[in-house]
Amino acid sequence: MQFETLLYEVVEGVAVIRLNRPERMNTLGGAMKPELAKAFFELARDDAGVRCVILTGTGDKAFCAGADIKERATGAAHPADYYVTQQRTHELFRGIEEFEKPVIAAINGVALGGGLELALCADMRLAARSARFGLPEIKLGVIPAAGGTQRLPRVVGEGIAKELIFTSDLIDADTAQDIRLVNRVVDDDKLMGEALALAARIAAQPPLAIRFAKRSVHLGLQGTVDMGLQFECYGAAMVVDSEDRKEGMRAFVEKRNPCFVGR
Repeated sequence: MQFETLLYEVVEGVAVIRLNRPERMNTLGGAMKPELAKAFFELARDDAGVRCVILTGTGDKAFCAGADIKERATGAAHPADYYVTQQRTHELFRGIEEFEKPVIAAINGVALGGGLELALCADMRLAARSARFGLPEIKLGVIPAAGGTQRLPRVVGEGIAKELIFTSDLIDADTAQDIRLVNRVVDDDKLMGEALALAARIAAQPPLAIRFAKRSVHLGLQGTVDMGLQFECYGAAMVVDSEDRKEGMRAFVEKRNPCFVGR
């Protein structure tokens, strides 16, 4: 499948999706949103050989600078039309957040506005030391509307999220790590190596167990502890008779590396 705004490749069980509009700071314009849907939900999801996804940007200036303001500034937006458009963006981002395979955001350069909101949909975030983060929508007279008001407080806490949203301040990578917005910070030239190494460790695990563990964590954070525990029991029951569980047990007893098949 050929893309206008993305680069897609599979490296040893890891799908690498690169936002590829470097001349526009990898902004979410043009055909990028529908192409992201195709990359995730037609290629990576349907490829049994893909066990983890890395989402990153092309170049060293931007992971994603959010909405393409030059595109948006040229036309008027009717509230009803804008509402429908944002609902579609929410559906795309929610689909990435709930994607059955783990997603790692490798954040090179800036992650601003919709770019940070996209990164918040990933399961884990690694940042280059030069990365910068922010939700600058307020100073443009709008609000973060691609999930930022909902996901950021769940990651960094209500007070810090409100400060970042209300001030439109940008923060550096070390600050992002301090507030737990990113898992860790690495030197720029080591970012993809670190992301690929983490993805390879995850890809070596049993896919079925990973899928149910991810879903269990998500449901537990979105609902009550009792709801999460109920799904945890369900997930455990779904994998207890799987080929991967039997293989994992045999490999442990035989003191060898397991070979998981995703069943």
